[in-house]
Amino acid sequence: MAETKITGQGSADFDWDALALDGYNKVQRAELSDKYEATLSSINEKEVVEGTVVVLTKREAVINVGYKSEGVVPVSEFRYNPDLKVGDTVDVYVECQEDKAGQLIISHRTARMHKAWIRVNDVLRTGEIITGFVKCRTKGGLIVDVFGIEAFLPGSQIDVKPIRDYDVYVGKNMEFKVVKINQEFRNVVVSHKALIEAELEEQKKTIISGLEKGQVLEGTVKNITSYGVFIDLGGVDGLIHITDLSWGRVNHPEEIVELDQKLNVVILDFDDDKKRIALGLKQLQAHPWDALDTNLQVGDKVSGKVVVMADYGAFVEIAAGVEGLIHVSEMSWSQHLRSAQDFMSVGDTVEAVVLTLDREERKMSLGIKQLMPDPWAAIESKYTVGSKHTAKVRNFTNFGVFVELEEGVDGLIHISDLSWQKKIKHPSEFCKVGEEMQVVVLEIDRDNRRISLGHKQLEENPWDVFETIFGEGSVHQGTIIETKDKSGIVALPYGVEGICPAKHLKKEDGNNAKIDETLDFKVIEFNKDSKKIVVSHTRTFEEGEDRATAASTAKKTTGGGSSTAQQVKAINQNSEKSTLGDLDALSALKDKMDGK
Repeated sequence: MAETKITGQGSADFDWDALALDGYNKVQRAELSDKYEATLSSINEKEVVEGTVVVLTKREAVINVGYKSEGVVPVSEFRYNPDLKVGDTVDVYVECQEDKAGQLIISHRTARMHKAWIRVNDVLRTGEIITGFVKCRTKGGLIVDVFGIEAFLPGSQIDVKPIRDYDVYVGKNMEFKVVKINQEFRNVVVSHKALIEAELEEQKKTIISGLEKGQVLEGTVKNITSYGVFIDLGGVDGLIHITDLSWGRVNHPEEIVELDQKLNVVILDFDDDKKRIALGLKQLQAHPWDALDTNLQVGDKVSGKVVVMADYGAFVEIAAGVEGLIHVSEMSWSQHLRSAQDFMSVGDTVEAVVLTLDREERKMSLGIKQLMPDPWAAIESKYTVGSKHTAKVRNFTNFGVFVELEEGVDGLIHISDLSWQKKIKHPSEFCKVGEEMQVVVLEIDRDNRRISLGHKQLEENPWDVFETIFGEGSVHQGTIIETKDKSGIVALPYGVEGICPAKHLKKEDGNNAKIDETLDFKVIEFNKDSKKIVVSHTRTFEEGEDRATAASTAKKTTGGGSSTAQQVKAINQNSEKSTLGDLDALSALKDKMDGK
């Protein structure tokens, strides 16, 4: 067979129309193509067109949009419309006229979203009321299907009153107004409350115009807070403050009312615009003080429950809405500052005595110490003047020590009555708070509830003995321990201190005596009442007395007998704080010296 060679030139000259098998030439075929194109719809990509369902299966719907080929849409996109059937007209969005396989790509969901977005923007602009389907609950509100768009319905926009159970709205159709659109994130917020508020606004105007103080209205508990209760008066809200709920004490409004409860209230006050309305509940009930026993009077015993505690006292409810105050000073006969919590607590049941009663002012004061005997009633017989007792140190002042003899009986030990010989600048140098000490009753003032006590009176006055030892003209050896106001403070024998004026500090060599020097001093003044001894070193040599004479005099006063010296030495060893043992030694010493 001869081989046929086709060259490039030959293929270019080949008449392809001669091979056509349809019987049409090139001109005829062009005419037919134009006629076919005329039968097709003109569609553009990225737009919404209408189509007809021509085939419907369990998984897909074939849609004819009048184009060269049909589009296929998943049946799941028609889930909102379970009644879809062949022949129905639906909107579709043309995503691509022909893909690589020549298939038309369309979407019903995108078409719904596209048209819904246009529609929802129109609704926001016009304020039109629309209907949506509540799909489910979400955090803070509900998800609503509006034109195929998932919109958010905040919990605060469901109703004019707080909603506690959102689930009751799921699966229902409701009317809404579009209140906000976020174009960037394509978020839509709707409100059902806005529709109700519009209706209530007219009702509110009617109600407000007829409000008057003292008017009694029926309302519904709308909200409960820690400070009061909000009442819905039919489109207008009013507040019952917690103090106007009950004549008695109320810790929280939930003790009195509950949500959605209907009750009668009285209008107490409102502002000029009548937007803030104060309501009362207790005002519709008789005041408990009006029902108080008319026979109750001062001095009667009552029983009640502690309802409020404060540092200054306790409020006791003796009847519903009737309270009396027990001041902390009426809880104990003691005068010490204490807190009311030391005696009772909230919830305690106590008995008390009526101290004051003012029915007009509705005030009452009570006391519990009056149920106990007054320790001052027989004070003179229990604490006779001169009797000795043990007391507890309670507190100090600059002038003395307050001690407690028993609950409710306090006494004062003046600073001058603490010690015979120790010079005390402040009582804290002598004793401590809380410790016990022995005291002697010096004086009783029953009317003013005062007792003067002494501690030093437990001992004899050692200055009676010192008077015989440090008589004027006697010479003693002493040491200068400090200077004060240019005078020297001299430590003398037996723990006694003397004052040496500046001019008497001059020594025989012309120099002044200095601190820590031990010298001879002559007593130039002795005052037992003021416990004062004035001495002079200069006098020991100015009056012609030599060292031997001074030493001899000192020996007479300090070594005049072993027994006397030992007794004085015992006093000196405990000079900081005298005891009863010292008292015996001093007394014996004085008697012995008086005998000489």
